[in-house]
Amino acid sequence: MNLNWIDYAAFGAFIGIVVSVSLWAGRREKSTEDYFLAGRNLTWWLIGFSLIASNISTEHFVGMAGKGYGVGLAIASYEWMAAITLVIVAWFFLPKFLRCGIFTMPQFLEYRYSAVTRTIMAIFIMVAYVLVALATVLYASALAINEIFGINIVVAVWLIGVTAGVYTVYGGLKAVVWSDLIQGGALLLGGLLVTFLGLQAVGGLDNFLAQGADKLHTVLPWDHPELPWLAVFIGGLWIPNLFYWGMNQFITQRTLAAKNLAEAQKGIYLAAFLKLLIPFIIVFPGIMALQLYGADITNPDQAYPHMIQRILPAGLRGLMFAALFGAVMSSIDSMLNSASTIFTVDFYQRYLDKKAGPKRMVFVGRIATASFVVFACLCAPWIGSFESVFDYIQKFWGFITPGIVTAFVIGLIVKKAPPMAANGALILGIPIYGALLWLWPEVAFLHHMAITFLLLSAFMLVVTLFKPLQEPVEFPVSEIEVKMLPSGWFWGGLIILVTLCLYLIFW
Repeated sequence: MNLNWIDYAAFGAFIGIVVSVSLWAGRREKSTEDYFLAGRNLTWWLIGFSLIASNISTEHFVGMAGKGYGVGLAIASYEWMAAITLVIVAWFFLPKFLRCGIFTMPQFLEYRYSAVTRTIMAIFIMVAYVLVALATVLYASALAINEIFGINIVVAVWLIGVTAGVYTVYGGLKAVVWSDLIQGGALLLGGLLVTFLGLQAVGGLDNFLAQGADKLHTVLPWDHPELPWLAVFIGGLWIPNLFYWGMNQFITQRTLAAKNLAEAQKGIYLAAFLKLLIPFIIVFPGIMALQLYGADITNPDQAYPHMIQRILPAGLRGLMFAALFGAVMSSIDSMLNSASTIFTVDFYQRYLDKKAGPKRMVFVGRIATASFVVFACLCAPWIGSFESVFDYIQKFWGFITPGIVTAFVIGLIVKKAPPMAANGALILGIPIYGALLWLWPEVAFLHHMAITFLLLSAFMLVVTLFKPLQEPVEFPVSEIEVKMLPSGWFWGGLIILVTLCLYLIFW
């Protein structure tokens, strides 16, 4: 990758600003709520940008653009259906979570079921964050840094991990969300610039639409191996979406940190609108790369970096690569903060020191964060032994997400579902999903998730039929204001309507 001193200077300056602002923002975090939930005082614009910045990483600007290069615009379903999922979370899930005043998602399962249910989910999430989420993001990011700067992959892993770990250990969630704000804004602006310059390079919008007509379809056949329409609209895509946006600690922690429900909902609606924009600044450039440089690109994952190298001038290339590096750090710092929150609240305070004070909890949280950084950096190079990082991520999460989603959904709908039903669903999800992978490896993994969810739901309903709770569970009530945003139904409905229109336009 041909970068000059201006690019390197821009890269270094941007990363320096992000780390400095994050350390400044988190300089006074002393209480448990300060460190883990930013004092429960986040405003909607911080929540919205932080949700997007935490979500976007190299798998978007490298992997999703690469999928746009290969599959086409259909990959946008991950973004557009996520927008609808965010609306559902804002309307139905978030009010219940904030009313309880929870710190972690496993904590909610204890309120609904039992301490055993909470512990099972906490163990699953801890293992998945460290061995899957953190390790794979570190490894994929190190590959990109190796491609751009020629830095050894192992060295790059530690460079990324330590950089993100420093301000996360020091400042907690407030440091994370401020870094997310800067990096998320830079990513969106940089992505828009790449799309604009890409359109100019292909001869304008009309030429782009005409040349890429075969790639601009969002609805694929029902038996497509990656994105069958059946799974996208009424099937398995809802399982990872509901988990990721509604039950995944490193995402929901931002909304749990809102000062009230209305502020959290406004942040979610902002994030949902931004999700509608993402395909135009990530997938479109992937398709443009095929039109412009198809003969030069041998690996689809090279599409976006190749575009940046060719169409951005000196200085802007460095800033864009810094924004991509920042996206990596946003995902990593969010996972680190959430993993340490779960360890400190769901394990340490629960089992090791029930009387731990705020200072002790913050200290343990910092030690846990630093430990997770080290462990994830040690594990990251091992990910390179797998044929596909994407397949590794999706297949591993598939073992636990159907069970978690089933426990939450059935628990909220069926008021007398007992703890044994949820505990069984969480554990049975692993062998059921594994058996489906082994019996039908040629079937899309989204179908496997849907079948697992249906079987686990049937299991929970049967158990409830024979062993129901005597009385519905009464949840605790926090002091957080949970008054719905008055215009929330309008904004949520508008997001759903715009999403459906986008599907009709690019059918």
